Amino acid sequence: MNTVFIALGLLVGAWWFAGLRCLPTAAAGFHTGPGTVSVVVPARDEAAQLPTLLESLRSSGAAVREVIVVDDASTDATAAVAEAHGATVLRLEGEPPPGWTGKAHACARGASVATGTMLLFLDADVTVAPGGVDRLLDAQARHGGLISVQPHHRIERSYESLSATCNVMAIVGTGLFAVWPRTRKPIAYGPCLMTAADDYRAVGGHAAVKGEVIEDVHLARRYADHGLPVHAFGGGDVLSFRMYPGGVGQLIDGWTKSLAPGAGLVSPVAVVAAAWWLTACLAIGLRGIGAVLQPGSLELGDAVVVLAGWIAVTLELRWMLRRIGSFGWSTAIFHPVPMCAFVALFGRSLWLTLVRGRVRWRGRDIAV
Repeated sequence: MNTVFIALGLLVGAWWFAGLRCLPTAAAGFHTGPGTVSVVVPARDEAAQLPTLLESLRSSGAAVREVIVVDDASTDATAAVAEAHGATVLRLEGEPPPGWTGKAHACARGASVATGTMLLFLDADVTVAPGGVDRLLDAQARHGGLISVQPHHRIERSYESLSATCNVMAIVGTGLFAVWPRTRKPIAYGPCLMTAADDYRAVGGHAAVKGEVIEDVHLARRYADHGLPVHAFGGGDVLSFRMYPGGVGQLIDGWTKSLAPGAGLVSPVAVVAAAWWLTACLAIGLRGIGAVLQPGSLELGDAVVVLAGWIAVTLELRWMLRRIGSFGWSTAIFHPVPMCAFVALFGRSLWLTLVRGRVRWRGRDIAV
């Protein structure tokens, strides 16, 4: 075990994570007129998730003009729940048109009927803190272009911790938040996108990325290609979500859909940095597991190195995970579990993407 390689790998991970920034507090004196924001929520079988989002939007400020829930041929009570909470419901029937993914089609249809000067696209599992919309508006006013947020991940059931490494990779693997140098490739996080409606239409909106599984990143590239800035933030205390509450199967399908396609869209340097960090962590974890399963297999000096490495990985992961979600200490301590889960999910994603050419999500086969 090369201790220098491992130590440098842990430092690389920290370096590429440390620049994570969350939405700042709205500037003193910042004010927006009432009714400027149209919120668009693409929803397919989201009856259980929508109430939390829609209730949170009620306390988000006067800037919200309308909430449009696009019911994408749901088989549950999505439309009824949305209407009961005061949202405008746009019902879509059947499959999306040829060449479209379901989410891109739902977002495009919702935007087409929106009347606000600003558009805020939110996934149905997102929760917005009081004043959160104003903070998004302030960020957009400061930076312009496209603002995206990766929400803080709320953990409620133990299996959801399997997403821990996937979430870290969503930060480290993009290169957006390295101390230096940061990637120049435009990246966006799909659960929360805010933009001026005029800019959205100028870049072609979701119609321009209609067939892309990773539509958020491709949309970010459209903004950059049109000379518009793209900025991403962590959710912090402003936005949170609960990923894949439908069970392990939903978690597997969700990450399978995005991991491999997403890796092909980011900076190669960021991919190498993320892979180095993951390899270093797994080297420590697997060596430690081997020592437990075979007592006496390590010399005293090696055992001390492995123990020190395990502690270092645990502390680093705890620092990372606290900034991106409500993961507990146990997730950091038993880090080989979510890390091996990531490797398995990434392998499955590669197989289905490169060999089969299709993934499955929300009961639909999607070409990739």
